[in-house]
Order: sequence, then structure tokens, then C-alpha cells
Amino acid sequence: MNYKETLDWMFNKLPMYQRIGAAAYKADLNTTIEILAYLNNPQDNFKSVHIAGTNGKGSTSHSLASVFQAAGFKTGLYTSPHLRDFRERIRINGDMISENEVVTFIEHHKDKLEELQLSFFEMTVAMAFDYFRKEKVDIAIIEVGMGGRLDSTNVIQPELSLVTNISLDHVKFLGDCEEKIAVEKAGIIKENTPIVIGETQEKSKDVFTEKAKEKNSPIYFADQIFECKKKDGLALEYHSYDIFKNNEMYLNDLKFPLLGNYQKKNLATIICALDILKNKFHINENNIKDGLLNVVKYTGLMGRWQVINKKPLAIADTGHNVAGINEVKKQLAETKFEKLHFVLSVVNDKDIEGILELLPKDAEYYFCKADIPRGLEVEILAEKATRCGLTGKTYTSVKEAYATACANARENDLVFVGGSNFTVAEVV
Repeated sequence: MNYKETLDWMFNKLPMYQRIGAAAYKADLNTTIEILAYLNNPQDNFKSVHIAGTNGKGSTSHSLASVFQAAGFKTGLYTSPHLRDFRERIRINGDMISENEVVTFIEHHKDKLEELQLSFFEMTVAMAFDYFRKEKVDIAIIEVGMGGRLDSTNVIQPELSLVTNISLDHVKFLGDCEEKIAVEKAGIIKENTPIVIGETQEKSKDVFTEKAKEKNSPIYFADQIFECKKKDGLALEYHSYDIFKNNEMYLNDLKFPLLGNYQKKNLATIICALDILKNKFHINENNIKDGLLNVVKYTGLMGRWQVINKKPLAIADTGHNVAGINEVKKQLAETKFEKLHFVLSVVNDKDIEGILELLPKDAEYYFCKADIPRGLEVEILAEKATRCGLTGKTYTSVKEAYATACANARENDLVFVGGSNFTVAEVV
């Protein structure tokens, strides 16, 4: 098979949560353990950092990878989902795995993959770990797909575990309250391994504290240790921060190109993790500043309050659950524009009404459906939106909706594209 045929086989042969949802979810690690044993446990051959959380884990993963890369380490990065190209999920020093590597892995192991009936995610994790071993990475930053305890990535023994935050998402699988979801995320805490919690949240704090105690692991609540004070920056290029540790200056004038104000929370989490790891890996202040300033350039990160056009100003953001959309709403409230043109599509397994209730009522909406089976049909989206007081028209695709929004927008208007990763994937 060539690369396209290999991808088609992967997407069609193996269950893929990204496309079909619940039918692809497996609530155990047995087949992951089996495929990795068959591959001689590649995950035991490189150091790693493990990152979970409802929101922010993508930005955090890319930022940590960028700093390790800036410090001279050969750095693997495993993330999901991808936006445009499957190979975005598996990178070394920012470079995606080659098409040939993907084809070769499937060719060599196709029979075993079929025999074990792996999910798409299980197979991708196996491919990533095998590739990182083969390429002899110094460290790999591994992002959890969903939850933590039963996620396929939860077979590594990391140098540090990290949970960004907890909010209601994937409730069908992870639980219908923050405490239950926290139990799943806390499942990544390993024996005698430091754990960083990005945000101290009343409902989940004790869950993490008790699990860390059980595992004899030091626990750090980043927002209780570090404070990031935003200064002026170049508005569409970067924000500048002074970082304080226990109320004392720790890093001054740190430039960060991830522009959403919600990134301030992620930044404290990232700095806390680096503070714990820096001596072990000899990471210095210059490495941190270089890595964070160049996170987009070094890792290819997309879709985080990303400016995709300047006239009219168009911004895309992958916030896709109630907590993520709430941060988007706050950011929009702080952004100057005359009229908001909002290109919106969502997936059908989210809290649709919860998301729609948060969105600004005075915007013009361009309703559409991302090109995946999980996308909510545009007529249903428009009907629900109307009931929530939102007005707009329906379009046959994200691209048509975006093009129309840009054509309708005047010089001082803002075009915003969001609602899901898959909406953003079609325009960035």
C-alpha cells in the first residue's frame, strides 16, 4: 500500500474515536499491553513526561516539547487529535513522522493489528512508541487521549506526570461530575513520581492529594506556587509575562506567542513542571525563554487563538467543551471589533446547549458541519442555536461558511472560527 492507501486502511479498518465516537472507545489497557509486548515494549526505552487534563494539555505538551528541544534534547511529541495531517500526532523535534515510516509500520505489523482488533488510538500509540525507540529520542512528551487511568498512553513510567485541569467532558466515559473525572485523570499518577496539578479546584483537589499520597508521589499545585503577570506584548505576535514563584521574581519578560488569556493558566503549569525537571535535565532560563517564544515554530502547534487572517482579522480556536468555550467567550469580550462573525460547528457528543448558552447573542453566526461523522448536522445545530437566541444562516461546509464570513466582514470586524478541533482543522 502507498501512504494514502495505508491511511484509508487505518481510518476504515480500525475504530477511530475522532471520527465515530463511542463505538471506538475501549475501557481497558489489555490490547495496548499486548501490542506493546509484541513490539518488545518500546516505551521502556525512552524517558517521558505524561500530560492529562480536560483543556490545555495540547498547549502544555507542545510548550514542554519546545523547551526540551531548545535545550538540545532529541524530543518526541505524541498528541491527539490531528488537525490536518495524521502525522501531526507523532513528531521528533517538531518534524512529523515520515509517510514512509507510517507505511512501513503498518506493513510490518498489519496481521497483528488485525488479529488484536486494535482501536485507531491504540495502534497510533504503538506506532509512536515504536518510532521514538527506533529514533532514540532523549525524552518524549506524551499527551493522554482521553481520561488517563484507562488511556492507552498510561503504560509509561514518566519522569513527571501532569494534569492541567478538570471540567465536564466525555462524561459518558469518564463520569458525570468533576470528582469522578478527577479519579480517571489521577490514574496517571505513578509511584514515587512527581505530579503537577495545573489548577486547584475544590471538587477535585482531594482526589489528587489522596492518590499522590497512596503512590508516595510529591504533588505540586502550580497555581499555588507560580503566578504569571501579563505585561504589554506585540498584540498579534506574543504576550509578555513576569513569572513569580512564591511571590518572588522567577523569570522576567518571558514572551509567549499563544495569545489566549487562558494560556496564563497553562503557562504557570508549564513553568512548574520545568522547575521540577530543570536540574535533572540541565535546562536553563535561556532554554525556557527560547522554547516558549518559539513553541509554534519548533513544534508546529496550531489552533490556539491562532490569527489566520489579518484583513479582516480572523481567529481560530479549538475550544470545544463548556470550559473551553467559556474561555473563548472571555477572550472575545476583551478583543476590540465592531461586529463578530462566528463560524460555528460542533460534534454531537458534547453539551451542545451548554456551549450555545455561553456564546455571544449579538454575533452573526455561520452554522456548518465539519466533515466527519461525529459532526452535528447543521440543521440541528441551527435549530438549537435559535432556541438559545443566536441568529445566523446555515452553510454546506466549514470552508463555505468561513469564506462567506470573511466576505461579509468589514475592516474593523472580527471573524472567529471555532466549536471543535475539526472546525478549525478545515481553515488553518
